[in-house]
Amino acid sequence: MENSSNRVIQQLISEGSYLKPSKNTRVLAILDSLAHDSGLSQYELGRRLNLSGAMINQYLKQLQADELVEFMPVNGKSYRYVLTPDGEKRRRKMFSDYSSETIRLYTTVKDFVLDKLEHLRAQGKTRLVLFGASETCEVVLSALKDSSFQVVLLLDSDKNKQGLIFHGHVVSAPHVLEQVDCDAVVITSFGRQDEIYEQIQPVASSRGFEIVRF
Repeated sequence: MENSSNRVIQQLISEGSYLKPSKNTRVLAILDSLAHDSGLSQYELGRRLNLSGAMINQYLKQLQADELVEFMPVNGKSYRYVLTPDGEKRRRKMFSDYSSETIRLYTTVKDFVLDKLEHLRAQGKTRLVLFGASETCEVVLSALKDSSFQVVLLLDSDKNKQGLIFHGHVVSAPHVLEQVDCDAVVITSFGRQDEIYEQIQPVASSRGFEIVRF
C-alpha cells in the first residue's frame, strides 16, 4: 500500500512544463516505491511513475549494479526487487534531501504570495476573500496565517465543494460575494485566473474592491 510520501514523489515524477524530474528524482521514486512494495513488477513501476518499461529496466539494472537493489527470483519469469541495506540508507538520505528542497520551495512560494499582497497591507486593506478552494489556496492560507490579513470568505464555483469546510473555512458560492464587505478578492485557482476574473469583475467595479491575480 502506498503512503503519502510515495504519492507526493509519484506526482513530482509526472512530466511538467517547468519542474522537470531529474535522474535523482526518478531514482528516489523507484527506491521509495520498492521500499513499500518489493513485489511491484517493472510494468507497474512504469505505470505508477509515468516512465517507460525500457527506462524502468535501465534504472533497475543500474541500481542492481550499485548494490542498492537485489533481484530475488520468484519464478522463471519474474523477480521481487528488494532494497539492500545500502539501498534503504540511500533512500532515506535522498528523501531527506528531497524534503529539505521541497520545504525551501514552499517557503519561497509563501514569500511570493505575501509580496504580491504587500501593496494591500500598506494601504490597510486586510479583509480578503479567497476564490478557489484548491491546493493553491492551501499555500495562500498558510502564508496569511501569521500576517495582518483576515480571510473573511472562501468561494468556489464547484457545487461539490460548497458547504464543505476547507482548512477551517466554509466554502461558499460565488453569489455570496455581493453581500460581503471586503477589500480584495484573491484568485487562488491558478488554472482559472482569467475565467474567475471575468466572473467577478462586474461585482468588483460596483462594490469597489480589488481583484488580485498571481
